[in-house]
Amino acid sequence: MAKFSANLSMLFTERPFLDRFSAAARAGFRGVEYMSPYGYPAREIAARLRDNGLNQVLFNLPVGDWERGDRGYACQPDRVEEFREGVARAVDYALALGCPTVNCLAGIPSPRSTISETHRALVDNLHYAADRLGAAGVLLVIEPVNRFDMPSFAITRSDRALDIIDETGSSNIKLQYDVYHMQRMEGDLATTIERLLPRIGHVQIAGNPGRNEPNFGEINYRFLIERLDILGYDGWVGAEYHPRGRTEDGLSWFSAYRTKGEG
Repeated sequence: MAKFSANLSMLFTERPFLDRFSAAARAGFRGVEYMSPYGYPAREIAARLRDNGLNQVLFNLPVGDWERGDRGYACQPDRVEEFREGVARAVDYALALGCPTVNCLAGIPSPRSTISETHRALVDNLHYAADRLGAAGVLLVIEPVNRFDMPSFAITRSDRALDIIDETGSSNIKLQYDVYHMQRMEGDLATTIERLLPRIGHVQIAGNPGRNEPNFGEINYRFLIERLDILGYDGWVGAEYHPRGRTEDGLSWFSAYRTKGEG
């Protein structure tokens, strides 16, 4: 049955970051994920996980300076050493937090680099990260992001992500399938998920339009979650959306799953 994790970069943001763990546990989530743990000592996060009986499900490799426009930098040839240092930090945190999966945001290509240089940097960096994370028992996933929310992002479609994974030659990279992003870019969600399921390492959900709670908008999540169960998906489903108000006030979608014992 589906198991859900709360993305603490978006949910329960009425509270300081370290207080969001207990809020997620009280709401019934079994796992948590977020963009970045690196601003906090790993031991403090580990204590919050332990005290609240939570699984650390996923976090990202370092993404750079978000406020200045970075969206990851794996595709930027002039930041290879920075990328490798970020991989080392991610390995340390993943081991300390018992995190099985780390996501890589490919980033926005540098205007100083050619298309071929950008592509080569991305493939080489992903191969490097997959090797280092794999040696620590951690899976690497890469995430296509829609071009409306992140113009010029390096990977915007699922098949493109899989082509890049194939080019790395690594068996330790899978797809992070964010349903919201792929609805905006591709549609045909159920058929695509079924086709790609063996290569999907993590799923994320949000409503569209608006990227709000998953029980609003055009995506039939009741059907998709049931379909994931039927197909035998045993990974996590990350709730990664912008609540329209207080997080707790918008959790009626999740209450339905908790009632069935799926949360």
